[in-house]
Amino acid sequence: MDLLNKVTTFYKLTDLCSLLGGSDCIKANAKSCGECIQAGPNCGWCKKIDFLQEGEPTSARCDDLAALKSKGCPIEDIENPRGDKQVLEDREVTNRKIGAAEKLKPEAITQIQPQKLVLKLRVGEPQTFSLKFKRAEDYPIDLYYLMDLSYSMKDDLENVKSLGTALMLEMEKITSDFRIGFGSFVEKTVMPYISTTPAKLRNPCTGDQNCTSPFSYKNVLSLTSEGNKFNELVGKQHISGNLDSPEGGFDAIMQVAVCGEQIGWRNVTRLLVFSTDAGFHFAGDGKLGGIVLPNDGKCHLENNVYTMSHYYDYPSIAHLVQKLSENNIQTIFAVTEEFQAVYKELKNLIPKSAVGTLSSNSSNVIQLIIDAYNSLSSEVILENSKLPKGVTISYKSFCKNGVNDTQEDGRKCSNISIGDEVKFEINVTANECPKKGQNETIKIKPLGFTEEVEINLQFICECQCQSEGEPNSQACHEGNGTFECGACRCNEGRIGRLCECSTDEVNSEDMDAYCRRENSTEICSNNGECICGQCVCKKRENTNEVYSGKYCECDNFNCDRSNGLICGGNGICKCRVCECFPNFTGSACDCSLDTFPCMASNGQICNGRGTCECGTCNCTDPKFQGATCEMCQTCVGVCAEHKDCVQCRAFDKGEKKETCSQECMHFNMTRVESRDKLPQPGQPDPLSHCKEKDVDDCWFYFTYSVNSNGEASVHVVETPECPSGPDIIPIVAGVVAGIVLIGLALLLIWKLLMIIHDRREFAKFEKEKMNAKWDTGENPIYKSAVTTVVNPKYEGK
Repeated sequence: MDLLNKVTTFYKLTDLCSLLGGSDCIKANAKSCGECIQAGPNCGWCKKIDFLQEGEPTSARCDDLAALKSKGCPIEDIENPRGDKQVLEDREVTNRKIGAAEKLKPEAITQIQPQKLVLKLRVGEPQTFSLKFKRAEDYPIDLYYLMDLSYSMKDDLENVKSLGTALMLEMEKITSDFRIGFGSFVEKTVMPYISTTPAKLRNPCTGDQNCTSPFSYKNVLSLTSEGNKFNELVGKQHISGNLDSPEGGFDAIMQVAVCGEQIGWRNVTRLLVFSTDAGFHFAGDGKLGGIVLPNDGKCHLENNVYTMSHYYDYPSIAHLVQKLSENNIQTIFAVTEEFQAVYKELKNLIPKSAVGTLSSNSSNVIQLIIDAYNSLSSEVILENSKLPKGVTISYKSFCKNGVNDTQEDGRKCSNISIGDEVKFEINVTANECPKKGQNETIKIKPLGFTEEVEINLQFICECQCQSEGEPNSQACHEGNGTFECGACRCNEGRIGRLCECSTDEVNSEDMDAYCRRENSTEICSNNGECICGQCVCKKRENTNEVYSGKYCECDNFNCDRSNGLICGGNGICKCRVCECFPNFTGSACDCSLDTFPCMASNGQICNGRGTCECGTCNCTDPKFQGATCEMCQTCVGVCAEHKDCVQCRAFDKGEKKETCSQECMHFNMTRVESRDKLPQPGQPDPLSHCKEKDVDDCWFYFTYSVNSNGEASVHVVETPECPSGPDIIPIVAGVVAGIVLIGLALLLIWKLLMIIHDRREFAKFEKEKMNAKWDTGENPIYKSAVTTVVNPKYEGK
């Protein structure tokens, strides 16, 4: 029974998989294996020659893998190429310590792994690989100091003159291979940025200040490991001047980035320190000087001086970002407090850049550079080159301390120290095949580093069986097509499943006659088209509903239904007739042959009082009803029915004591010592456990069962359970004690009430006593003996 249920479940799941996954594959209407595998990663093509039913189009060979198997296509005949990855170059990252005896060339140091790989991509199927990055210790550094030499930077220049040797000493703590260079800038040499009068061109400063002629950008010192040479050449520099506050620093940055040969950049860590106390001009500002040509992003240094500042406009920020990224240059903006906000906004637009606060005379520039370098080198950000059309890429980072991120944050890891190793998981997915199917190459690299991962993308757009095709095959109607992957790919001008017709014959009435059923005027039963004398059944909006048959007269969705489901969900609809799964029958497969739902609690089918039909009991005894014919409203229970007989035989008492030998000998009786010894449920014979009262109000326990031969058996506990009588003495003592306690309690309550009443009365008396007042007035009949007479004429003299 369990096996049968599992088989049924398998078929249902297979059908469900076809329902959910097969639709995209079928909707693709693929005419070839190549078109099929591009429809989705779960689509396969059946190349079995006799796979298609009558009326099914060639596109029916393309379906979900589970659906193809369920339709009878062997696994070995299913074309389902999968993507793959192959690592071509996989050097381990370098473990190197500062001060080590072995000095490696920069190109021999590896910080990223792998270096080169091939990804074979199938449409919709992502390919994943891991990328490892480790900051190498003692990695070489090139630093170029680009300084604003306008007049406001006069005091800063004095401090920078000794920067070379001092910075060398500090950088030795980080790397043993350090080079430094110097460049300066002022402004474009046209009005209104500078004064073009001859005197101002010779000396743009006022008064007796000795200033050099204005210039746009000058490469004073290419990168060198000689700190003394830096001090010497910078010490010879003089400030210049201009008219407006913003400077032409963007021109200088562009030339430093693109003139790699003149600057002397190596394939190592490249740092550009941009020092100024003013803002900047950018693309469009050149119009003030009549300069409208956009910056071309090329090197224009002659004798280490930028010569095209009057010809090309300032570069845009986006253009600078592109060139700095292409040349792996990390920028440090050393600016005064006044312009911090401006350059912090600029930093947000330029990846791998930092901003430091420059003191008024640049005295803190060394510490600023060290801090900015540590900040930049503690973060790794991956970027990729331009992706081919239809290719997407996603990143997931695995950084220090278990910090993981996805989407845009998955490109970077922060707080990395020298020697730390981080990993990235990269997914590359092709969403369509290139038109020509050619291979593509993309590159992934950490910003600010020259190392990169080269990825060759190879697209799986055709099946292996297509390369094994037979051109002009006899299987395709005398060589009118190429037989490949189990089907014919027709030559131009030929159609039909076997390329048996030309396009000129398609609408011929003679061909339509082959597509009508006998005694019918309908072509392909109105469910298809007649192509080349054969019916090609049309597709329905629901791709799982299919027409089939020679005349498209069959379908798999017009069978009888039960509970709203085709074939009750218990069968497959074939040509409008249900083919039921095992253990089901009926026109809608709604009749289950399983008798388990009819099994009564006593182990009998329908309690022995009915028949099991389609998994439901049909009770034949009118007194019984219910799902298993066990309910009987007018029946006496088994226990009550046999109570008197068990009582008279086991204990010799009860109503049938006198007639026990005549009426109660129809069962075999066995006495047991306790209830635990009674038969328990689970035995083959139906069993009833009973608990009844005898004439003495004692409980007795017994079981009643009938075996397969109809013989009744009773097991009874030999000792009834009788309730013990009440103990009178404790009851009387308890009652007396209760009465006494209640009396004492009432007396105490009465006494308490009296005390409270007396205290209230006494308090009331005391209060009235204090409020009493004695009359202190004079006697009303008392007359004084003194008479006072006043002289009316007396004037008080």
